[in-house]
Amino acid sequence: MRSPRQFSTVLLLACSLYACARDKSGSASAEAPPTQPAASQPPPDSTRAPQAVVNGARTMQYTKEIIACGPRYLGSPGHKKVEDYLRAHLKGDEVENDTFTVDSPEGNFPGHNLIAKFPGKKDGIIVIASHYDTNYPLRKTSFIGANDGAATSALLLELAQHLRGSKLEGYSVWLLWTDAEEAVRTWTATDSLYGTRHLAEVWEKDGTLKRIKTFLLADMIGDADLDIQRDTNSTPWVEDLVLEAATRLGYQSHFFAQSTGVSDDHLPFVERGVPVADIIDIDYGYNNVFHHTVQDTIDKLSPRSLEISGDVIWETVQLVNERK
Repeated sequence: MRSPRQFSTVLLLACSLYACARDKSGSASAEAPPTQPAASQPPPDSTRAPQAVVNGARTMQYTKEIIACGPRYLGSPGHKKVEDYLRAHLKGDEVENDTFTVDSPEGNFPGHNLIAKFPGKKDGIIVIASHYDTNYPLRKTSFIGANDGAATSALLLELAQHLRGSKLEGYSVWLLWTDAEEAVRTWTATDSLYGTRHLAEVWEKDGTLKRIKTFLLADMIGDADLDIQRDTNSTPWVEDLVLEAATRLGYQSHFFAQSTGVSDDHLPFVERGVPVADIIDIDYGYNNVFHHTVQDTIDKLSPRSLEISGDVIWETVQLVNERK
C-alpha cells in the first residue's frame, strides 16, 4: 500500500522505505490506474440481520503467533516459518500453493501465494486477500509488521473458522494470502505487488478472473485508532457495499470519513476489470508515523478493531451474495 507523505530530514530513510503505499503512498501514485467508473448496480435485497462472527481475542492470538515467527521478508527464515504456520492452520482445507519467482532489483526470490478455497452453491467466487510478507528494505531492523501484514493474515485465519464445514449458501469464498506485496528496493510499478501481479495474470489466462464477483483486500486494519479510508482506486459500488455493511453493523463512524487513492494488492485486478475494494487504514498513528517503522508492534493493535474490520468484511460478502 502506498501514499506520499511529508517527512522531516530525520525520517528521510523511512521515506525511502515507504513502499506498502497511498503507494501504500495518500494520494494515488503515478503508477496507479484510473478509478473504475461506477457501474449501474442493483442494490442487495437484504432483510437478514447482520451477524458478528469475528473473535477479536483469537485473531490477536493468531497475530502474536505470526509475529513470533520473526520478520517475514523474502528469503528470511521467518518467511518460511509463516508459510508453514498458515498451511498448518489450513490443514484439511482445499489449499492451492501458487509458486512464482520474484525477479527483483535485489535478485531472485521464491514466492508463494496461498489460496484456501471454500466452495459455495452459487457459480462465482469472492476473494478475500491479505499479504503476509514484511518490508525487505527494513530487514536489518527489528521491523515486525504487526499491523502491516500480520494482523490481516490472522484475520483471514479467523474467517476460515466460519467458512469451513458445509457448502456455503452463496458464492465460493477463496482466502488469499499474497506474497511479495512489499517493494524490494523502492516502490514502483515493477518493484511491488509481485504476488498479485503474477496471480492476476495466471487467473486471467485460465479463466478464473471471469468468475470473480468481488475481490476484497484487507490491509492495516488492526489499528487501535481505526479509521478506514475510502479508496478511490477501488470499484465505487463495492466500496458502497462496504459502507452499507459497516452501517448495518453500527460501525460507520470508523469508515470513509476521508478518501484517498491507494496503491496496493488490488491494483492488478483493477487493471483487469475485477470489482474490488481495498479495506485499509492507511493513517497508522498520527500522520502515519507507525507505518513502515519499528513501531509497528502488537501494542498498537486492538482486538476490537479486528472484530469491526472482520465483521464488516463478512457482512460485505453477504451483501455481494444478495445482489441480483
